[in-house]
Amino acid sequence: MKKKFVAVDLGAESGRVIVGDVSEMEVMHRFLNKPVRIKDSIYWDILNIFMEIKSGLKIAFKKYPGQIASIGIDTWGVDYVLLDDNGDLLGNPYHYRDKRTDHIMEEVFKIIPPEKIFIETGIQFMQINTIYQLYSFIKNKAKIYKAACYFLTIPDLFNYWLTGMIKNEYSIATTTQLYNPKEKKWSVKLLEKLGIREEMFGEIIMPGTKLGKLLPYIAQEIGAGPEVEVIAPACHDTASAIAAVPVINDIDYAYLSSGTWSLLGIESPQPIINEGSFKYNFTNEGSADGGFRFLKNITGFWIIQECKKYWDEKDKIYSYDELTRLASHYGSVNWKLNLDDSRFLKPNLIDDSMPHRIKAYCQETGQKIPQTPAEMVRGIIENMADIYAQTLKKIEEVSGRSIQELYIIGGGCQNNLLCQLTADLAGIPVYAGPVEATAIGNLMIQSLSKGQINSIQEGRKIIRKSYKIKSFYPGKR
Repeated sequence: MKKKFVAVDLGAESGRVIVGDVSEMEVMHRFLNKPVRIKDSIYWDILNIFMEIKSGLKIAFKKYPGQIASIGIDTWGVDYVLLDDNGDLLGNPYHYRDKRTDHIMEEVFKIIPPEKIFIETGIQFMQINTIYQLYSFIKNKAKIYKAACYFLTIPDLFNYWLTGMIKNEYSIATTTQLYNPKEKKWSVKLLEKLGIREEMFGEIIMPGTKLGKLLPYIAQEIGAGPEVEVIAPACHDTASAIAAVPVINDIDYAYLSSGTWSLLGIESPQPIINEGSFKYNFTNEGSADGGFRFLKNITGFWIIQECKKYWDEKDKIYSYDELTRLASHYGSVNWKLNLDDSRFLKPNLIDDSMPHRIKAYCQETGQKIPQTPAEMVRGIIENMADIYAQTLKKIEEVSGRSIQELYIIGGGCQNNLLCQLTADLAGIPVYAGPVEATAIGNLMIQSLSKGQINSIQEGRKIIRKSYKIKSFYPGKR
């Protein structure tokens, strides 16, 4: 009997526990991942997330007894926890949108110029990056930091809770802006200059590494057999998603992992660290094959998600399909947003909602002020497609490649308006799907680790045959 694998895929809004292999998958459990606001800070409800993971695993092992070979976990990047000498949490993990990193980048740049940070790491500058989160923590929580013995990213923490193994997975480690991609290790230079203790950072393991068996009490709790292993896939969700890009042609292509964030880029065996990549604020994050994802991290459907939350409460409950349909019928707008403006980073506040921020931005920049949900969503999607087209041109300039195709994966690939506008503005074919690319890539890396497939290329061919991929061509409506 062909073995099955479990992918635990955790996003910034929801989590999924999925059973399958490269060619098929079945969702066992879905749950919301809601941040918690305490006083003036935002945290992840980490214990509840772990409880939901175990609930999903219990369902999976009950339905498929004796058939599941391994478990792999992927999550969003940059967030982290600190553990004491007993391996216990030193407080709740902060959410990357928490305001404690406001203006911290400028403080770090006084210690280390941005050019030197980029040469050392090749990572895009964003205030949410772990380097700035940690520096803020050390500055404001010195007593707690003094007790810290281990640094773990979020998926590393869950792997530890399942197996007892404290390891740092490569793809997620690269998102911290504390990893040197040329030396292939933590950046001792940056850690020393910022007063961050090097000894907290453990061994970096590659995607596909077998971490070990489940702890006995965990196996008993979820009904798993003693043979079940935990495998580190590409633990960064985008790295797992890009592994599942269903490309089969031997041509230059780009990918877009589209969801709360938009991650647009190319794959490269080596990091691309030069004047152009620094100038355009590109990033070099680890990929599932040990290479690099040269990409730009762009605000994605987050802005629409926050608008929808506001409208659901104050106006009318819309589905995402309904909002897209209204936007399609509205027609083109004549205003533009800077999607990377810091005002669009934070969640809705009682007196400062996302729709109000968009209106204020347009007013401040002398543009037409959007009024209706249809107009607002249309404008956001047009702005997203426009920045994708601009970013593709910059990728070509910096990398020297000529991009012939774009593959959109993740939840955003279901948005036909976005896919068609992107094809029109970029002037190249766009292929959309699969939707659950992250989970599929997670399952694929486990399949590869277990010898069920022989290569990522083989897995991609299976994915192309097994899942529906929609095509969009420039100028064809």
